[in-house]
Amino acid sequence: MITDKMDLHTHTVASGHAYNTRNEMIAAAVEKGLEILAITEHAPAMPGSCQQIYFSNYKVLPRRHGDLTVLYGTELNILDYVGHVDLPEEILKEMDVVVASIHPPCYVSGTVEENTAAYLGAMRNPYVNIIGHPDDGRFSIDYEALVKAAKEYHVLLEVNSTSLSPVSFRMGARENYLQMLELCVKYQAPIIVNSDAHADHLVGGHEYALEMLESLEFPQELIINAHGEAVYEYINYKSQ
Repeated sequence: MITDKMDLHTHTVASGHAYNTRNEMIAAAVEKGLEILAITEHAPAMPGSCQQIYFSNYKVLPRRHGDLTVLYGTELNILDYVGHVDLPEEILKEMDVVVASIHPPCYVSGTVEENTAAYLGAMRNPYVNIIGHPDDGRFSIDYEALVKAAKEYHVLLEVNSTSLSPVSFRMGARENYLQMLELCVKYQAPIIVNSDAHADHLVGGHEYALEMLESLEFPQELIINAHGEAVYEYINYKSQ
């Protein structure tokens, strides 16, 4: 059984298409016994999401809620084949955790080479910690290049449990993860399991991802969720 006490990719009503408040998401994390929760609102290019000023004011929020550490960051939109993202360095350096993802409203799919270059460009950003849901068959990529770059740039690749849900709109996620995970073992590249929760009942909801990892007998030493404090080696926020 994989030890799992963290969820570093969630959204509140501030993201525009999620359904619970910050306090409701925190309460759900406490109820489920999580040790670390990250709230990572969609960055400004996502329709209906937060503007830059929202992220610049995270400093007013406490990071401790009893035994729970609550981190605040963003899910960036990768915008082009160079890997540009939609928040500037002066904001990103203040984020506790930064996820970078490709989303259909903000990115036009290109060739395998172009899509791969977009991810690699984002990983070169020193404040990007996690590549979110690199699993959608609508954006074909070279997984070997992705995994090797993640290892080189000290970036975690996400296994997104929502992508594996029966109601997911992403295409071919399981097949793409099988390919990616085999390469993660080959190159000893760590992963992180996240929920991508847009509602409080989904916080910490990693069952689809964990079932897949356990069926593959994927090495626990490469799953950051199983190692608590080790996550701080990969994110901007450092344990106090």
